[in-house]
Amino acid sequence: MAARRSPGGLSLEGIAARFKLGWAGFTLEVDLSIPGRGVTVLFGRSGSGKTTLLRCIAGLERASQGRLVVNGEVWQDEGRWLPTHERPIGYVFQEASLFPHLSVMGNLRYGLRRAHPSGEISLDHAIDLLGIRHLLERKPDRLSGGERQRVGIARALAVSPRLLLMDEPLASLDSARKSEILRYIERLREEVKIPIIYVSHAIDEVTRLADTLVLISEGRVTSVGSVPELTSRLDLRSQIGRFEGGAIIDARVLSQDLATGIAKLQFAGGELLTTDLDALAGEHVRVRIRARDVSIALDCPKNISVLNCLPGVVAEIGQDGKSSADVKIDVGGTSIIARITRHSIGTLRLAPGVRVFALIKAVSLDRHSVGFS
Repeated sequence: MAARRSPGGLSLEGIAARFKLGWAGFTLEVDLSIPGRGVTVLFGRSGSGKTTLLRCIAGLERASQGRLVVNGEVWQDEGRWLPTHERPIGYVFQEASLFPHLSVMGNLRYGLRRAHPSGEISLDHAIDLLGIRHLLERKPDRLSGGERQRVGIARALAVSPRLLLMDEPLASLDSARKSEILRYIERLREEVKIPIIYVSHAIDEVTRLADTLVLISEGRVTSVGSVPELTSRLDLRSQIGRFEGGAIIDARVLSQDLATGIAKLQFAGGELLTTDLDALAGEHVRVRIRARDVSIALDCPKNISVLNCLPGVVAEIGQDGKSSADVKIDVGGTSIIARITRHSIGTLRLAPGVRVFALIKAVSLDRHSVGFS
């Protein structure tokens, strides 16, 4: 279906951002088009330009050369500059930065001065989405780190934005609090129909949240696409991270055996078995299979504890490692990555076109982000 267009010919569904700015030792130069819905994650190493790009979109950095169109509305172009306070955005920083002398409700109401009159998100809705109603009378110093960040997200939503910007909102939290906040952000993705642009350098956040992935390196956008597509490309391993790398697969729960705790998942390339799945039959999950947790065999072994032995064909062998290499296996049209030694590659005589079996360990996982480790 073709994108809807305004009378002036601008697409009403999509975000187009073109910026060029620089200072000593760094230049940002991007020309980016992303969907005007769902979660887009800007991913890259520290210093790659992710936050600078986000600040340009927010109007906090003014690029001398720039153009920004958000779902048909021109926010920046030659001769036009919409200042930050007039842009219908919500901005979530790494730290919630709440006013210490105000209660949670006071902090939320403070942001209402920027609320967009035609917005669809009320203050009550934001409070309920983030589960903070029981915190409204507390002062910020009586909140945990996770609670403060939930208040910060609610404050950004309370202005009824048409675009939500999130700059590494989990960076200062421990793993338990990160998991807690991720569940609330997933709920936003499902219930709030506004686009979210999310900055991260953590692959687990990408796995759980991203509909669209944007890779950024040295101030440039290097790739844009779906999470399964980009994470399966061997030429992008250095940007995504070889240690964390692997395949990300969308799957559906077929069944669960309550007696054994084994669940069966269906994906484009076949079926996977896993344990302790927190999802019901028919639900969709996102599976992450780390490359370091996949072995390769020429025959499917018997009498082995590994639950998954998937037939496939070697599609590509990476060239970046010295003692080890990534091997991409095509399993019924789905890419799975294995990291094995070059010694094993030689011993097994692996090459593109060779038929193999991918051996995958299954572990506990949850309904939103499925992980193998």
